[in-house]
This record gives sequence, structure tokens and C-alpha cells, in this order.
Amino acid sequence: MGDPATYHFDLDPALRPAHAPLEERWWPGIRDAALKASSARIYDPIKGVRAVVIHATAGGSSAGAASVILDGKASFHWLVPDEDEPQHGQFVWATCHEARAAWHVRNACSHPAIWDGRGRINHWSLGIEVVNRQVRTDAFSDWQIEATAQIVRYAWSKYPNLSHVVSHAMLDPARRSDPGRLFPWERFREAVMDGRGERVPELVAGVAELEETTPPASHCMTA
Repeated sequence: MGDPATYHFDLDPALRPAHAPLEERWWPGIRDAALKASSARIYDPIKGVRAVVIHATAGGSSAGAASVILDGKASFHWLVPDEDEPQHGQFVWATCHEARAAWHVRNACSHPAIWDGRGRINHWSLGIEVVNRQVRTDAFSDWQIEATAQIVRYAWSKYPNLSHVVSHAMLDPARRSDPGRLFPWERFREAVMDGRGERVPELVAGVAELEETTPPASHCMTA
């Protein structure tokens, strides 16, 4: 594949999706723990979000990844299950409150290509962990790539100033290599920019159709 220390692309504001649903469930019992393993953001929790950071666990289970939050050691906002887990193909795990700064990148890390090299990245980013052992025998599944891309699209539709998608390795190349050389970054980028799997819910589409065919109601009031 490529060098994970170079994995990065920008999001064009003109292509920002209007609708990007996300199938997610909270990891059981993690909400209170996540509050203790995260910080209040120093930037606005909506307007201040500028980047999504892509990680890989270097472990083989969602439970192992979630344990670092339950133990108060680190945190991240979403967790993408591996192919041998029952949630694979169904939904991603929510693991930290989006309004909080999760502890997924060292405070000292920065990169000039990412928000002009500003530090304290956790306060203006969202973190995604993909469960993968980071060995050649454990390939990322198609669904993992699609699910990770859909999380980014969900965030892109929600946060108006989100503009960077970047690997952990690019931000901390001396210490981290995730999501690793086997992560198909270009295919992931295309999935983020394409979004073919999105569909406006039938109810929303029906309402729009109704609005087009129904004449406006009178606003006159009678005594």
C-alpha cells in the first residue's frame, strides 16, 4: 500500500453531504467511563472540530480496545468491529461523547498540513479506531473501510468546519504507524468522497414529494 505517515486528505466544503446516517450503538457501560477518560474541549464542540484521525488498534478485539477507556488510559469516539465479531457488518460502536476531547493523540503532536500545525489536536478532532492486529494475515475488511468512511461522512455533514482526514502516523510518526501500510487509504478516501451507499430515508423522501404536490395552506385565522 503506502506510507501511513503520509495518509491525509482534505474535505472540499462544496461537497459536504447534506445527509449521512450512521448506524452506531454505545459500547455497554462505557458512557460514564468515557467522561472520565476525556476532557472538556477548549474549542466550540461543533464549530471547533477540524479533523478526523484514523487509528488501528493493533489488537484483535473490540473489547480489548474499549478496555483502555474503561481503565481511564485513553479514549476515542468510535470503534469499528473486526470481521470475526458479531457486530461486523451491522454497526459501529460509539465509545466517547462527541462533545468531549477524547485522548487519542499526544498533546505535543502536530503537523503543518493539519490546521496550520496547531497543537492540542484532541480538542479539535474526532478519533476513529479500527480493530485490526496490524499484521499481514489480518486484512481490513471491505465493510470496515466502508464503515470508517461513513463515520467520516457523518461527521462531515454535522461539523461545518471539518476539513482534514489524517492518519495517527502522520501526526506522531516517531511513535505510531497506524492505521498501517495495509490500510487501503486511497480506497477509503474514494469511499468518503463518493458516498454511494447513502440513501435519504423513505419518510423524508415522501415528505419532500408531498410538499411538491400539496398547495400551501391558508394562514387566515377566523375568530
